[in-house]
Amino acid sequence: MPELTLAHSPDSDDLVMWWPICGMTLDDGSPMDGPMGSPAIDTGGFVFRPMAEDVEVLNRRAIEVGDLDITAISAHTYPHIKVRYRITDCGGSFGEGYGPKVVVREGDPRFADGVAGLLEDGVSIAVPGLKTSAFLALSLLLREIDASRPVRAVEMPFQEIIAAVQRGDVDAGLLIHEAQLTFADAGLRKVVDLGQWWGGEDGSPLPLGLNVIRRDLDDRFGEGTCRKVSRILSESVRYAVEHESESRAFLKMRGEGRPEWNDEALVNTYLSMYVSGLTRSMGSAGIEALRRLLGAGAEAGLCPDPGEIDVV
Repeated sequence: MPELTLAHSPDSDDLVMWWPICGMTLDDGSPMDGPMGSPAIDTGGFVFRPMAEDVEVLNRRAIEVGDLDITAISAHTYPHIKVRYRITDCGGSFGEGYGPKVVVREGDPRFADGVAGLLEDGVSIAVPGLKTSAFLALSLLLREIDASRPVRAVEMPFQEIIAAVQRGDVDAGLLIHEAQLTFADAGLRKVVDLGQWWGGEDGSPLPLGLNVIRRDLDDRFGEGTCRKVSRILSESVRYAVEHESESRAFLKMRGEGRPEWNDEALVNTYLSMYVSGLTRSMGSAGIEALRRLLGAGAEAGLCPDPGEIDVV
């Protein structure tokens, strides 16, 4: 059977979405022993090979190499790769009245007046990647305050940002994934929630992550393959949501080094945020949200013009 690489970030919502078509796998991507190691649904004659990697690594790989058949990316990355990839209708993450957060140490006087302190001379902000949607949203916000002041961004893996802010290696941190819910336990305070800022009065969703598929699957495996694979991915998301107990058991089995996954309430909250109706199908609302964000980014010179938002 033909194999397709399926790259995703190592956070809980991505892991949960794809186990039904990959089978329950170990951290190295190999299948677990027994029936759990086999797909739970019909994979349409394909074998899906999962690969967990930091989202900014996947962003860079999609831009610079573009070899992965299916991959998670940040929405910010799409305009750079649209010639090679199409967006799948399922698998996206959207901040619906919430989103990535900028945090600082409690009591830091530079941020007494809020987000404007991020533009003070010498202030450094740890970010999970310059091609992440979180960084695009933050850049748009800071340009509204003062477009002439550069952002002093320090790139690092998302899981290292809270500790870097705690230690004082950086002055502020831009948080994604589960860290959005746990920063207060580390003695940090929120300066801004970018999803709330972006949504404003009408609550427009902030596009964060996307799932994309190589356009040449139709050439390699026959006309209509992109659409067929997209449907299989949608069925995987549906199955994972509807079989909640199995999905949570999978997370616990993969939870080494992720103690937060043992906190059932936290996992429930996070998954309810980022495995939403728009994840199952972004539809016209998701496409319009992408147009708005990427159009604003292009107008500000922060990303290329996205052109048509091509969703399969």
